[in-house]
Amino acid sequence: MELQFNLKAYYKTSADPTPAMEAVAAFFEEANRTILTKGAPEGQGALLTGWEIWEDRIKFTLESGKYVRVHDAALRLKKQLSAVLGKEFKIGIRGTEVESFTILVPSEKELKEMKVPYVKRMENVRGGVLLELEVGEAEMKNRVPDRILTLLEDKIEAARYGAKAEHWNLIWQREPMEHPFKEDPTQAMMKEGWLKRGSSRGQWIHGPQSTKVFRTFEKIVYEELLEPIGYREMIFPKLVPWEVWMKSGHAKGVYPEIYYVCPPKTRDPEYWEEVIDHYKVTHEVPTALIKEKIGDPIGGMCYAQCPPFWGFVAGETLPNDEVPIRVFDRSGTSHRYESGGIHGIERVDEFHRIEILWLGTKDQVIAAAEELHDRYMHIFNDILNIEWRKAKVTPWFMAQEGLLGLAEGNVVGTTDYEACLPYRGEDGEWLEFQNVSINGDKYPSGFNVKLQSGEELWSGCSGVGLERWAAVFLAQKGLDPENWPEEFRKRVGEMPKGIRFL
Repeated sequence: MELQFNLKAYYKTSADPTPAMEAVAAFFEEANRTILTKGAPEGQGALLTGWEIWEDRIKFTLESGKYVRVHDAALRLKKQLSAVLGKEFKIGIRGTEVESFTILVPSEKELKEMKVPYVKRMENVRGGVLLELEVGEAEMKNRVPDRILTLLEDKIEAARYGAKAEHWNLIWQREPMEHPFKEDPTQAMMKEGWLKRGSSRGQWIHGPQSTKVFRTFEKIVYEELLEPIGYREMIFPKLVPWEVWMKSGHAKGVYPEIYYVCPPKTRDPEYWEEVIDHYKVTHEVPTALIKEKIGDPIGGMCYAQCPPFWGFVAGETLPNDEVPIRVFDRSGTSHRYESGGIHGIERVDEFHRIEILWLGTKDQVIAAAEELHDRYMHIFNDILNIEWRKAKVTPWFMAQEGLLGLAEGNVVGTTDYEACLPYRGEDGEWLEFQNVSINGDKYPSGFNVKLQSGEELWSGCSGVGLERWAAVFLAQKGLDPENWPEEFRKRVGEMPKGIRFL
């Protein structure tokens, strides 16, 4: 099955078009050979399959495939037909009214019914999905049908993607190691008083001991990676408005995972007096009442740490000698509304991360990624001495934009670092604890950043998640510093005492 469009519509006329019937017939016959084939391979243009004249309208039916789509064809016809009717017959076209608009999209898999703007009906049919749209001339001009089609094709690809194996490809794996420690590190840390659950979902309060481990990780990353290569520290915003996520591409699907930010409608204390008095009397926070007094979401808390950086360079042209730019941010927490089990520090809603970001020419970005891979290998083998592996993966947020695959030679994509967790057993799932991504021109293009020479700009990013590093290191080495690798112990120094309770 191939992609098929069908449009039944009419042009509303300012007078009875019957006197122009012969001219309209000649125009439509010629249009099937010229106007409706422009820009398409031979035999692949749109086709006017029927038309009729009424006293106040010209009705028509258009069919097409993927090239000259019916909504574009209708707009092309209107422009040329207006000239014919106006010049010879003094008849104007007041607008285009749509009677029916369907798209048949090929799909190997059935899709669940979903609510999509301007989609009146969605039905799985043999070999595809049939969409019935509810659009008018304004939506056709604004290319709404194209965006609906793109959305559906993304969902079809997502269904295929979930079943495919080629989005994970092992690159390198360290030889198996002995792991005498078999406990869940989170449980062990709680038992030893290293940390306690926070008041919010997926949140932890870290005591002096686990904080010391975190700060040691940061020190290692800074001294062994960031400083030697020449990364400069910046502070990225942690409240991210919609404008940023629209340009970064995250607005396409971030909604189930972000913590939303809604400002108060006013700071006037009198406006909030009812809320304040309610709490004073009941000692309960009136969340339903608060909901009425806050504005619409302006964005959310930091989800992916690098997008807010791009406001610093958005719309700018960089001198040739300014790239590659290497920066990092460690100024605050990131927040994700996680699904599934959030019992331990390896899957949390609030987490701490060093975000490493670089941009430059294609060759510079690829070279910077290789530098990071070399430095990470040194850290994980020689300092932390853990059992780990790395794999090339296809993250869905990039796959849906056609940016990558695992084909040989395709450098755009993500390399995930994974480590075994001994307490899960020999066949237990490994934990992804580090990544390096080459994002191609995704962000420079989205934020309109250019290079003086005109050469295409690329970027990359790498997130150091301190919770994930701790989950891996402590799962393999345990909590006793005597069992930690010597190179790590040197950097930790003396562990602080914890806080005691009666």
